[in-house]
Amino acid sequence: MTTPQSVPTLGTHPAAGANPGRAETRERLSNATYDLLVIGGGILGTSVAWHAAQSGLRVAMVDAGDFAGATSSASSKLVHGGLRYLQTGAVKLVAENHHERRVLAKDVAPHLVNPLTFYLPVYKGGPVGAAKLGAGVFAYSALSAFGDGVGKVISPAKAKADNPGLRTDNLKAVAVYYDHQMNDSRVAVMTVRAAVESGAVVLNHAEVTGLRFTHGKVTGAELKDRMDGTEFGIDARVVLNATGPWVDHLRKLEDKGAAPSIRLSKGAHIVMKRKSPWKAAMATPIDKYRITFALPWEDQLLLGTTDTQYEGDPADVRATEEDIQQILDEAAFSIQDADLDRDLMTYAFAGLRVLPGGPGDVSQAKRETVVSEGKGGMLSVAGGKWTTYRHIGRTVMKKLAQVPGSPLTEDMEPVSSLVRRTPLPGVANPNAVAHRLLVDREPGSRMDPLTARHLATHYGSLSFDIARLVNENPELGERIHEDGPEIWAQVVYARDNEWAATVDDVLRRRTTLTIRGLDSEDVRARVKGMLNDKS
Repeated sequence: MTTPQSVPTLGTHPAAGANPGRAETRERLSNATYDLLVIGGGILGTSVAWHAAQSGLRVAMVDAGDFAGATSSASSKLVHGGLRYLQTGAVKLVAENHHERRVLAKDVAPHLVNPLTFYLPVYKGGPVGAAKLGAGVFAYSALSAFGDGVGKVISPAKAKADNPGLRTDNLKAVAVYYDHQMNDSRVAVMTVRAAVESGAVVLNHAEVTGLRFTHGKVTGAELKDRMDGTEFGIDARVVLNATGPWVDHLRKLEDKGAAPSIRLSKGAHIVMKRKSPWKAAMATPIDKYRITFALPWEDQLLLGTTDTQYEGDPADVRATEEDIQQILDEAAFSIQDADLDRDLMTYAFAGLRVLPGGPGDVSQAKRETVVSEGKGGMLSVAGGKWTTYRHIGRTVMKKLAQVPGSPLTEDMEPVSSLVRRTPLPGVANPNAVAHRLLVDREPGSRMDPLTARHLATHYGSLSFDIARLVNENPELGERIHEDGPEIWAQVVYARDNEWAATVDDVLRRRTTLTIRGLDSEDVRARVKGMLNDKS
């Protein structure tokens, strides 16, 4: 461990331009009537808040936990067209997904969304043949206008050279296609920041305890700050329920007789240390409907996912031993045993997909967004995917404008007038940012190249704000854990500029220490001390 003993007392004063404190934010939320109150700070809520604020509306957004603290930070970290959707003939959907994927990677978040090559192994006796897969990946590339390359089939030997952990027994061929990946938590935080920069007021760890009504219409919410127990309220002309797996819970606060509108599917993942290089992701067909992934991510290996019906409390969802074993067993179809040693596992997590209500196996259910209006006028939205989160935000904005008698119709700019490719904060070429972080240093000091690269690909040009913290206090440039690239300045930055209020906010979502298995008791104690130091 390279952490200095003085770390718990570092960074006691918020940096200039830092976010307002929780008390000040609660006061702002309590003393105004907002055009739109968004309840839920996952990908759907943040996207709507961002677009609504850009449209000129006065927007508030709250979440009972952290922003993207549940399902939205428990994804497969992919920005993709959806190869398997071609099986169901959803050609238009795949083309739309590809469009959003390219816009995110090129214009909106090139500092956060990275290209990724996929290998799809074809084994003797497998569910899909080489000829069909070859045609499929070519069609998939065509739907993306061949912007990333042409889907093709390569030899097992070529694939093995790139991914030494590939199992080659009975391997006939390997199909190749192209998509992107991201750090979902970082994209979420940047989207919250974009909403705030457009005028939204936001607060996490603020639980809705009840709804406010005026003449039978929902006109706000009663809340409790989970950090200190303070109770307060928010008045709003329109309320949007974007609480994901909890969407029906909030609908029942509006109408006790509200029928269920969704069902839930659990997707679990595990994170492994890499024993060998992984130059490409692996997507292995398990059956006609399911694919298991092995994704190089954050210098780890991300394995998953499951797709099983879930009927418990959403707050209790976790990766069980049964989930972990299923993931390892399915990964073993295409990965050698040595790369799947349980001792390599650093973390396991699970999230809940929100699916339309109905019969049938959840693995075959449509992945679509459910929008409904309650008897009190509250609009509820659930479902969707990361790749199209901006599109879903625009769709909900159109729905808000179309609701009969909507008080927002006259006040908001038409969705069509919004800048469609507004970049997220920090947009920059990460290679250029990393280079500047390394060369723009005080004489005699030098940033660790791994840290420079990590900052550049998680913050973009905002990395320079973190570097300034280090210039002001060099001890903040020390690594949090000797086995990870993060530095203590990131904790100060998360606390003062990214709404991090708990240790897990910092270690699980603002940084990658938890998924790397580096959130030791010592690290957690020091981070807690720094969070408590904010004055």
